[in-house]
Amino acid sequence: MKPLPEELAGLQIASPQQFRNLTLFSLSRNEPVPATPDYLLADEAMGRGLARITEVDGGSVPELRFENNSDQPILLLDGEELVGAKQNRVLNLTILVAAKQTTLIPVSCVEAGRWHMDSAEFRPASHVMYSRGRAARVTQVSASMRTSGSRRSDQGAVWEDIAAKSARMNTDSPTQAMSAVFERHAISVEEYVRAFACGGNQCGVAVAIGAEFGLDLFDHPATMRSLFAKLVRSYALDAMELAKTPADDGSVDPAAFLKALADAPAASEPAIGMGKDVRLAGKSVAGAALWEGGRYVHICGFTVGQGSKEISVKTRLSRPTRRRTGRAF
Repeated sequence: MKPLPEELAGLQIASPQQFRNLTLFSLSRNEPVPATPDYLLADEAMGRGLARITEVDGGSVPELRFENNSDQPILLLDGEELVGAKQNRVLNLTILVAAKQTTLIPVSCVEAGRWHMDSAEFRPASHVMYSRGRAARVTQVSASMRTSGSRRSDQGAVWEDIAAKSARMNTDSPTQAMSAVFERHAISVEEYVRAFACGGNQCGVAVAIGAEFGLDLFDHPATMRSLFAKLVRSYALDAMELAKTPADDGSVDPAAFLKALADAPAASEPAIGMGKDVRLAGKSVAGAALWEGGRYVHICGFTVGQGSKEISVKTRLSRPTRRRTGRAF
């Protein structure tokens, strides 16, 4: 397996694009790639009827059933929201499901107040979980893997974080759904999407929100283009909470963030589905990667431990109800 520092050191960082308080750095490689990826994305596969996601038996909060009925592997993205069935979930990590395989996938609930069937199958949302929520959940899943070998989040902490986010962003949802926050601020979020462009050879993004960074890096530019808008929405929802704009003094340094990720202690083990699951845990950063077929299919990374300092709005939390949340976890 290629060392992660070598992978990150070989990236080219483009000049920043900025809109309001969100700064985006395009990442690219010089290495040639095939004409198309050797996998399908979940959106495409499910839209073509080649895959389906359903509840496990009567329903289990921390896992779902993914059926790949296509002749190609299917890529599921860390933080991607799945809407419907008994309650909305997000994927706990990136997974590559082999062709013609059915796999149980680890998820977190992002709709604490619903446990009744809305649809027989899930459908992918047009966004990924907001970046601070992803950062916390990546850290939780890595800790779960170290202590118990499972890939579970701290579900109570996920619910509390969504409740706090909803309160700060003046969103009232009867089922405490994360998707309601995106819907409430859809017009503003789409302004961010329209403000940024994805380059032809771009394979990833490093995104700065104040002093925080996030990273999503893929093996193929086509994957980046397909997921670009979803990811911008994720980062935009957090950027909207930050009042100040970035300082124009060079302090927003993507190279320093990439080096912090490269220097973070890493551990790997067989992935769910195909490949190896790599986890990163440093003092100021956390992340994960999926290695398969001689390349990193996806790498994500985040600044951790300082995000709460950027938000001045205080709110009184009410812990979401745990009524009828399925099997024990």
